[in-house]
Amino acid sequence: MKKTKSSEQFYPFYTCLCSVDNMADPDLPICLEQTVLVWIPLGFMWLCAPHHLISLCKRTTKKRMSKLYLLWMCILLLLCQEGLRRKGKHVDSATLFFFWLLLVVCDIFPFQTLIRAALREGKVSDVPRFCLFYISFGLELVALVLSAVADISPEAKEHMKKNPEKAATFLSRITFNWTSSLVVTGYKRPLVQEDMWDLKDIDTTDHISQVFSSNMKTELDAARVRYQKKLQKCASSKRDNAREGEFHNEMSNGLGKGEQSEDYPNSWLVPTIYKTFKWILIESAFFKLVQDILTFVSPQILKLMIAFTEDKTSYAWVGYMYATLLLLVAVLQSLCLQQYFQRCFVLGMQVRTAIMAAVYKKALVVSNNTRKEWTVGETVNLISTDAQRFSDLTSFIHLLWSCPLQIIISIAFLWIELGPAALAGRTVVVLMVPINVLLADKARQYQMENMKFKDDRLKVMNEMLNGIKILKLYAWEPSFQAQAEDIREKELKVMTKFSYLSSVSTFLLTCAPALVCLVSFAVFVGVSPDNMLTAEKAFTSISLFNILQFPLAMLPMIIASIVQTTVSKKRLEKFLSGEDIEAETAVSVCDGTFAWERDAEPLLKNVSLEIKPGQLVAVVGAVGSGKSSLISALLGEMHSTKGFINIQGSIAYVPQQAWIQNATLRDNVLFGSPNDERRFNEVIKACALEPDLELLPGGALTEIGEKGINLSGGQKQRVSLARAAYSQADIYLLDDPLSAVDAHVGKHLFENVIGPNGILQNKTRILVTHGVSFLPHVDEIVVLVEGVVSEIGSYSSLRASGGAFSEFLDTYAKEQRTRTRSESGNNSLPVTAGELTVQITARSLFTALVYFIGNVAFVGQNLWLSEWTKDAVVYANETYPPSLRDLRVGVFGALGVAQGLFVFLGTLILVNASIAASRILHERLLKNMMRVPMIFFDTTPIGRVVNRFAEDIFTIDEAIPNSLRSWILCLLGVLGTLFVICLATPLFTIVLVPLAIIYYFVGRFYVATSRQLRRLDSVSRSPIYSHFGETVSGLTVIRAYNHQERFLKHNEITIDENVKSVYPWIVSNRWLAIRLEFLGNLVVFFACLFAVISRDSIDSGIVGLSISYIMQTLNLLVKMTSELETNIVAVKRVSEYIEIENEAEWVTDTRPPKDWPEAGRLQFENYKVHYRPGLDLVLHGITCDIGSTEKIGIVDRTGAGKSSLTNCLFRIIEAVEGRIFIDGIDIAKLGLHDLRANLTIIPQDPVLFCGTLRMNLDPFDKFSDEEIWKVLELSHLKDFAAGLKEGLQYEVSEGGENLSVGQRQLLCLARALLRKSRILILDEATAAVDLETDNLIQNTIREEFSSCTVLTIAHHLHSIMDSSRVMVLDAGRIVEFDTPQNLLSNKGHFYAMAKDAGITQQDSSTVL
Repeated sequence: MKKTKSSEQFYPFYTCLCSVDNMADPDLPICLEQTVLVWIPLGFMWLCAPHHLISLCKRTTKKRMSKLYLLWMCILLLLCQEGLRRKGKHVDSATLFFFWLLLVVCDIFPFQTLIRAALREGKVSDVPRFCLFYISFGLELVALVLSAVADISPEAKEHMKKNPEKAATFLSRITFNWTSSLVVTGYKRPLVQEDMWDLKDIDTTDHISQVFSSNMKTELDAARVRYQKKLQKCASSKRDNAREGEFHNEMSNGLGKGEQSEDYPNSWLVPTIYKTFKWILIESAFFKLVQDILTFVSPQILKLMIAFTEDKTSYAWVGYMYATLLLLVAVLQSLCLQQYFQRCFVLGMQVRTAIMAAVYKKALVVSNNTRKEWTVGETVNLISTDAQRFSDLTSFIHLLWSCPLQIIISIAFLWIELGPAALAGRTVVVLMVPINVLLADKARQYQMENMKFKDDRLKVMNEMLNGIKILKLYAWEPSFQAQAEDIREKELKVMTKFSYLSSVSTFLLTCAPALVCLVSFAVFVGVSPDNMLTAEKAFTSISLFNILQFPLAMLPMIIASIVQTTVSKKRLEKFLSGEDIEAETAVSVCDGTFAWERDAEPLLKNVSLEIKPGQLVAVVGAVGSGKSSLISALLGEMHSTKGFINIQGSIAYVPQQAWIQNATLRDNVLFGSPNDERRFNEVIKACALEPDLELLPGGALTEIGEKGINLSGGQKQRVSLARAAYSQADIYLLDDPLSAVDAHVGKHLFENVIGPNGILQNKTRILVTHGVSFLPHVDEIVVLVEGVVSEIGSYSSLRASGGAFSEFLDTYAKEQRTRTRSESGNNSLPVTAGELTVQITARSLFTALVYFIGNVAFVGQNLWLSEWTKDAVVYANETYPPSLRDLRVGVFGALGVAQGLFVFLGTLILVNASIAASRILHERLLKNMMRVPMIFFDTTPIGRVVNRFAEDIFTIDEAIPNSLRSWILCLLGVLGTLFVICLATPLFTIVLVPLAIIYYFVGRFYVATSRQLRRLDSVSRSPIYSHFGETVSGLTVIRAYNHQERFLKHNEITIDENVKSVYPWIVSNRWLAIRLEFLGNLVVFFACLFAVISRDSIDSGIVGLSISYIMQTLNLLVKMTSELETNIVAVKRVSEYIEIENEAEWVTDTRPPKDWPEAGRLQFENYKVHYRPGLDLVLHGITCDIGSTEKIGIVDRTGAGKSSLTNCLFRIIEAVEGRIFIDGIDIAKLGLHDLRANLTIIPQDPVLFCGTLRMNLDPFDKFSDEEIWKVLELSHLKDFAAGLKEGLQYEVSEGGENLSVGQRQLLCLARALLRKSRILILDEATAAVDLETDNLIQNTIREEFSSCTVLTIAHHLHSIMDSSRVMVLDAGRIVEFDTPQNLLSNKGHFYAMAKDAGITQQDSSTVL
């Protein structure tokens, strides 16, 4: 056959390449060194910079390129690479590094060839070439070192201080070495937020949110178009069905109900995420693909290594080459895997950031109709649970295609090894798929049921904690505690079923590899006597089965995660595609009809208003007449079903219930406006806040707690008014701001802020009020009756008209009421961690023992397999005995099943132990939270307490058992691995100790830092949820001031602060993984190396066993340890709350008489109290005697101690000195429930709970329906309740939002009437109702509680003018205590207050 010219050229190359394998000397042939090795680095450079080559290689004629030309091209290419690097502000070039690395590696072979030739010949034949080569090699080494060193500019040095990643070299980036400084810092001392690095621009919330919002708008618009077409199609279908008869109508109705679950644009969120993050998805997919391919290279090298140990004639260098190749492949696999994980976890972080920012942005503009569908807790869940689910799924999304790919490739390689017998193993895999699907579906059902109970429990807990003071005052804790425990028990029952199901899944997962191996090997040796199971086939197959185990385990999990995330996707799509608020702007309303929901009954009907600039307009009416709804309509918070609103200018809004931010008092007043000290002082003075600033420890810079906890009700309302006054808006909407302040303070506020001579005199003001004392000074009055404008006009014209308003004025022309709140300061209770962590650890010892036995079975199974492979040598030329074959198969299968059974048993034991521990922890936590003093709740954010019942209990329920099980199995796996390696190659013990020491210290460094980063993540995540909840609560105020953009920026900053701790945690995981995997790779290398050294004395089966063992999960132990330690912190946090000191016992040995208190006599003896040790007294030696059936009025300036006095009666705060006697019994000796259950209070805050009307009145079901209807009639709620379709079973929404504030207060009155004890305390009980309703309440109290002792904290001064005596407090002391007439005659403190309220002694006599 005639050779072509090209074949003649390359024939020597093929000859020299084939001769390498037959050489005892591993040196490469000269032909290979001078051809392939020269082209490798140059080829790499060309491939990495094609655009440079195109520009450099443009030639008009084709000529052969000389070596000199190639050299110049290479130099030019290097210069271009360097120029690009500098232009891009990079500190090094990965391309240049790899170029010099390849050049050095390829020149190593000529390097040793020249030396060996000189040694062999005894002289250097070509001195110039010899010298120039070694000079160039030295320069290449220098260039390689320099290419790995950062060339940092002065600008980059500044960036490096803020973020070391920006100045990290290529080697530092792929090994994550730039993270080491943070890891060392975390090991030396606790990390703080200031230690976190600045984010890269692409990781900031602002950047991610902009890109995501842009893509979301495009996709959402397209989805809305599809949705509209779907609606049109459904409408057309329904019309057609309607013509076909009743049967079809019923069917279409059923279908319509089914469609209601997706009555919104859908299927747009996933495409939005893909478009936003497609490049990082593509990059991570590339690394995953390379890693998957490399995963299957290792078993093939293992196969060659086993063949090498069997063939004693092979050259030793071949074994060393295999060991080196195995190390290189493992290192490359580790690098690719960590780059893949890095990008995937960053992707998850960015997706979470995008969703959180999008939900917050939507919450700022969402319509009221959509708001009513989502409670605050549900919207917070969107940015916590649902966003986290997307984050978790996107971190592992590539497993959707990677797992099937790995399964297919594994089966293909198994077919090569075992032939058709591999199909038997595949059959087992296929048969297990439907079983896993059924288990996953059942698990999903249990999980959904469990989530429902969890949501119900957290809903109850949230309401209990928000209304804890009411529970304590009414002694209702047992009822609500039992309710929560009942839900918890149902939750635990479902969790137990789920855990048992998971145990079955674990059993199948554990048995699956053994069954697949068993079936495959049994079929392989059974189909033909010639099939002998050699070590090469067995352990190559074992390695492939181990690879197959991961996708088989992960695929059902990723599918289950997709199912769960689909629920989150629907929730997010429904919320994000909801209607936005209708942006309305000024103050004229033309024939407006408004409703809270689009299809609901209108609350305001045919409203027409025309308010001129600069006018002061008052809006008056009874409770439920629509006053606050009118303000909401003007703010655009209600749906306009008819007419229009026009508002010209900016708006400031003061809500009825003040909204206070968790910030300084100054920040609450400024509310984002520039600081103007003169204007600030003017507003503070006008709003009567100067005396309060003197009392506050930090003045205007005092930090205001969550929900304004350290301010009284009056102070909060004045801060809210000051915020509006400082804003310099054009229009002021004031929703009854004067109801929460004392009469003289209300007068001051009207005169200096709201009224004709106030600082807002030239502004347009709309004032909702229940009082009438200010009405003569307003320009116009709007009277509302049942949502309709009854009258409009000036005070004099309405008075002269003789209408309903005139009658109202004649009857109730009295002064504004006052309302006060006194709250406590800060508190810090010393707590210590309990012994529950130790108990949980002790319970896991037996589990560890059972797992250990299972691991022994696993090791025994593989050792048995190693022995089995020796049969191929023993019976090489003989017939394999069937009895021995059956014995091998039977024992192998029995050990595999035993392993699964012991793991199953251990899992069951752990499940029962963890559920028992979880039950105990929750019971103790709930019990203790019901018994801790009220001061704890005043000084601890409710969100922090809820977090103990939510995230921490979830961690204890699910995360800790899983982490503990994984840690035990991982530890036993590592110990088993080391045992097998040392058994196979005793020489390995030489490197075991130093590797173990390095392993330990790397782990210690990581665990310390990881724990701190998780703590910072938790700490920085709470403000996100707090800020979101605070924003949703104050949404109307934020919109009114048009401050959405400022709050949006603040949210981005808050999320960024959290991401600053999340990103280092992600990188620190990669820092650990890359180092541990390098250590694991070294273990593989040394095991192979020692196997090569000892190949004459070692069995090939043992070699295969040891190496296949090492290639499993040797690197998970440290990560599992860190995860377990992090999760165990949840137990410690719960234990801290369990060990908080309780208030007094609910019931003591000293029990009061059955009808106590019979007379209702009260005696205070030198009673002194403070909120906690170290603080000043709030009551200074109160001494008084209140007789049976006396009616006592209590008045003072805001914050002077009157609410503290009522707290003392209920022992909400305990005495420092002195005593209180009720009917001669010292209340300090009674149990708290014996005391509180026999007193009645109508508190200043009308708190209702989610549940029925009946439950809110009688949670213990002690009273009959007739008794409840009677008290509803007495509290003037019977008509309202009777008008409800559900009656007493009417569901009260969260916080009683579906009732007006006045109706809530009347329900509190009904509670008191139902209880009707001999002592009644009215703590500003009528602060939120109009004067007419107030009068009805007062008459009811006079009639129904005539035989009771009544203490009334004054709101309307006229309401206490008929009291037996009036107690005047000042700075916690009684300054006056006498009848109203005597106090007016004395002209003291009470006289001054009455004068401010416009009450004279003559008025007092008239009242009496």
